[in-house]
Amino acid sequence: MEEILVKKRIDMEKLKKTGAVVLPSIFTIANMAFGFFAILSASEGNYVLAAWFIILSYVMDMLDGRVARLVHGESSFGVEIDSLSDWISFGIAPAYLMYKFVLKDYGFWGNPVAFLYVLCGALRLARYNVKSHFGGSSKDYFQGLPIPAAAGILVSFVLAYSMLEGETGARSIKMVMAQMPFVYAVIPFIMIALALLMVSSAPYAAFKGDMIKPTSIKGILLITAVLSMIVAYPQDALFLFFSLYALSGVIAGIYKAFRGIFKPKEA
Repeated sequence: MEEILVKKRIDMEKLKKTGAVVLPSIFTIANMAFGFFAILSASEGNYVLAAWFIILSYVMDMLDGRVARLVHGESSFGVEIDSLSDWISFGIAPAYLMYKFVLKDYGFWGNPVAFLYVLCGALRLARYNVKSHFGGSSKDYFQGLPIPAAAGILVSFVLAYSMLEGETGARSIKMVMAQMPFVYAVIPFIMIALALLMVSSAPYAAFKGDMIKPTSIKGILLITAVLSMIVAYPQDALFLFFSLYALSGVIAGIYKAFRGIFKPKEA
């Protein structure tokens, strides 16, 4: 009788563990699905819809990690399937969207630019996975621009630029909208820069750990300000925040390099 109870207890623990792994994977698969739908929408010329699908992928990507930590469902399987989903939603889908939206007008040269972005996104995710498996990742900083942030710049550009063409009636930030034609003209260079930043060693804030706690006054004020801007000006605010985040790593990397050069050597 005691052996049966022990066996049942073990079976229940296995079932709970399996459920803890499967639950976050549902959000991960939703992330992948929205990325796939974005590709289909872009192929049909529905660029704004494709961009919103990638935004939904972004939401699912944030939820799967938090759910995994909540139910203690972190696993090697979760890391791998999450990276595959991210590569589809934030690597292939944005590159294809930008190819159909802008790069195709550049003829042959649009092809290697789109592929470089996809390639560097894959390398960025592979490096992250290696660090995760061997305990080399930091809770405070990412090494290189995270691929969701790189995709966020491209996707939010599509949403913001669409307002110039009268596809949406949303309110806009005039200062940001005034730059959209220029951004459109240099998109190939922006994509190359994003690709290189993804595989760089530039430090980017992870917003995990003790850097900024959501329950702290600073965290509450920051979250409130960001959400207020997104609610008021969703397209422009997203482009502005993603762009500032991408620049933050460049500035931090330059500062780190200069501090290393001018740091006094110990005798």
